[in-house]
Amino acid sequence: MKLFIPGPVDVREDILKQLSKPLISHRGKEISSLQNNITAKLKIVMGTENDIIISSSSGTGSMEMALRSLTLKKALIISNGSFGDRFYEIAKYNHIDADLHRFFDGEAINSEILDKLLETDQYDTITVTHNETSTSVMNNLEQLSAVWKKYPKILVILDTVSSLGGVKIDVDHYNIDACVSASQKALGLPPGISFISLSQKAIQRMEQVGYKGYYLDLKRVYEMAQSKNQYPSTPTISLMFALDYQLDYILNEEGLENRFNRHLELAKYTRNWGKKYFELLVKDGFQSHTVTTIKNIHNYDMSYLKEELKKSGYLFSEGYGKLKSETFRIAHMADRTLTELKEYLARIEEIWQLS
Repeated sequence: MKLFIPGPVDVREDILKQLSKPLISHRGKEISSLQNNITAKLKIVMGTENDIIISSSSGTGSMEMALRSLTLKKALIISNGSFGDRFYEIAKYNHIDADLHRFFDGEAINSEILDKLLETDQYDTITVTHNETSTSVMNNLEQLSAVWKKYPKILVILDTVSSLGGVKIDVDHYNIDACVSASQKALGLPPGISFISLSQKAIQRMEQVGYKGYYLDLKRVYEMAQSKNQYPSTPTISLMFALDYQLDYILNEEGLENRFNRHLELAKYTRNWGKKYFELLVKDGFQSHTVTTIKNIHNYDMSYLKEELKKSGYLFSEGYGKLKSETFRIAHMADRTLTELKEYLARIEEIWQLS
C-alpha cells in the first residue's frame, strides 16, 4: 500500500531493517555516540550551530515541550490552519497565557499584521507553523523573520514538522530560537521521534520558566544531553538507529540540495496537474513543497475515489478538518519518486475519468 497521505509516509526497506538491529543500553558510550551523531547531522539539515535535543515523542510532544518550557509570561499563537491551532490547544491545556491570531485556511501569514501584533509589547514568545499540513500553505520565512528580528526579546518557536528534510530550513539565518520537527514526514521515517533546536536565548529562557512538568521538561532533557549525550528516560533506540541511517543517506547519498530539488520537482508536477483538472487552494508563492491541497470544484465523489484507490494499492487523503469535503491533498514528500507520483495521479484520472 503506497501512502499518498501527508504523513506517515512510505519508509524504504533498508530503513525498516535498521529497526530490527539488536538493542543497546540507554546508558552507555554507544547510545551517547549515537545521539551525538544524530544531532551533528540534524544541525546540517536544520542549518544551525544551535544545540539540538531529541525527544521520544511525536512532533506534538516537542511542540508542547517547547511551548510550556519557553513561555515566561504570554505567547502569541500565529495560525493559518489546524496545526497552527494545535499550539493554542497546547497552551490552553497547560494553562499558558496565550492569544490566538488566526488567518483563513489557505491564506499565508501576513508579515505586516504580524508586525502590528508584536509591536504591542504583550508577548515574550510567538509560535509559527512553517508548512501548514492541513492546507498546504508554506509561509515565507524570509518575510516573517524580517519582522521578528525587530523584536529580539521575543522568542520564536517554529514548527517544521512537515517541511524539514524537504525544504531548506536555515534556522540561524532566520533567528529561530526553537525549531521543532519530527520523523514521519519529509524525513521519510516511521513516527515516534522528534527534535528541537535551541538558541542561546531559548536556553536562557528555560532557566527562568517555572512549571514545566516532568517528562516534557525541556531543561531536564537539555541538561542530560549536554552532560552525557543521553535522554533522561528510555529513548526510542530503534528509531534512533533508523534516523542516524537516514540522515547519512540524505547528506551523503542523495545530497541535501538534490533532495530539496526533488521535492520541488514533485510539487510543481502536482500543482500543474491540479490546475489542469481542478483549482489549487493556495495561491502561487505560498504553496508547500511537500503537500498540495486541491479544491474539488466538480464535486466528485471522494469516498468512491478513496475506495477505488485502495483497491489499486494507494491511500488517499481528503482535506483536513473543515476542508474535508471541499478539498483533497496529494502528498509528495520523503523518498517519493516522480514516477510513483505520475502513476498515482494517472490512476485518479482513470477513476474519475478526467479529460
